[in-house]
Amino acid sequence: MRTEEIYGIFRKATGVSTDSRTTKPGELFFALSGPNFDGNRFAAAALRSGAIAAVIDDPDHETENTILVDDSLRELQLLATKVRNDLKAKVIAVTGSNGKTTTRELITAVLSSRYNAFSTPGNLNNHIGLPLTILAAPSDSEYLVVEMGANHIGEIARLCTIARPDTGVVTNIGSAHIEGFGSLEGVIRAKSELYEYLRKTGGVAFYDDHDELLTELIYKMVVKAVPYSDPTGTDIHISIRPEELFLSGEVYFEGKKFGFSTNLFGEHNRQNIRAALAVGLFYGVPLDDAVSAIGKYVPDNNRSQVVKTASNTLICDSYNANPVSMANAITAFASLPDKGKVCILGDMRELGPSAGDVHNRIMKLVKVRGL
Repeated sequence: MRTEEIYGIFRKATGVSTDSRTTKPGELFFALSGPNFDGNRFAAAALRSGAIAAVIDDPDHETENTILVDDSLRELQLLATKVRNDLKAKVIAVTGSNGKTTTRELITAVLSSRYNAFSTPGNLNNHIGLPLTILAAPSDSEYLVVEMGANHIGEIARLCTIARPDTGVVTNIGSAHIEGFGSLEGVIRAKSELYEYLRKTGGVAFYDDHDELLTELIYKMVVKAVPYSDPTGTDIHISIRPEELFLSGEVYFEGKKFGFSTNLFGEHNRQNIRAALAVGLFYGVPLDDAVSAIGKYVPDNNRSQVVKTASNTLICDSYNANPVSMANAITAFASLPDKGKVCILGDMRELGPSAGDVHNRIMKLVKVRGL
């Protein structure tokens, strides 16, 4: 392995690229390959675009300024692991079956109101995206919020060895990607890998104490646990008005009431807000700053996103949905008092043999809700 050499080049580079079409001058290019593409074929194009060097794993594509390794992806992960050692930032990992991206972005927004905080760009939450997030983090970051996605047992554990989180959040555990996990028990085992890592390292786990499954797992697995309802030794309570298009309500804390409004759609975002407030308060963000940051957050990732056109209001939840997230969106949409509502649904993937039954249950929910 040539990790030390690659690390030295990275320190001189302006960034990291895995796509020759967007490689900028001075970046370090990693030739990654998958079932339908071979990144080695594009190393020369990346170098022509100004890449400082290209990491490849196919000797047939060796040229000047290429670095031949056994596995380009493995070297990317090893580089990220080494760079993680340099970071002074606290790393907060977010995983779960639903709400990962929104929770991660809300936590980042809250922490950014007081600190230098950086988070996973877009949806880079897998074995490629998480290393890229670490490599993109500014050196002066005080908090790094990383999202961890998985569809097989063992993947969260692997991501933890790269990111080495100090604290973590499991938003919830449901039947997302159940095809890869085999069963709900498999999902529980996989998501619990973050708790297991925090237990071994003495890290802190934030958890939804209104969720019986998470509470049970926390008591079994984690020594240092912080409930959403009591992150600082004083209870915090949120009330909401779910019948409105945008989620709004009040936060009650230390005998005071803080009104808030958001650009988020759906009552299910209450738990994401609770998580962000808990993390923020725990790390010293004043509640009024935290509430203000949540109010200013505007989703742009097709999750709880509201788009107004000249003639319609579109509520966009168009991502890799699962039964729980789809049911939440349908229920929230049905609660709106507006007439003339139209619900457009797409397929849910990675559900295995239960796919037919799950889709039938969703259609029954649509009928029950009058959509």
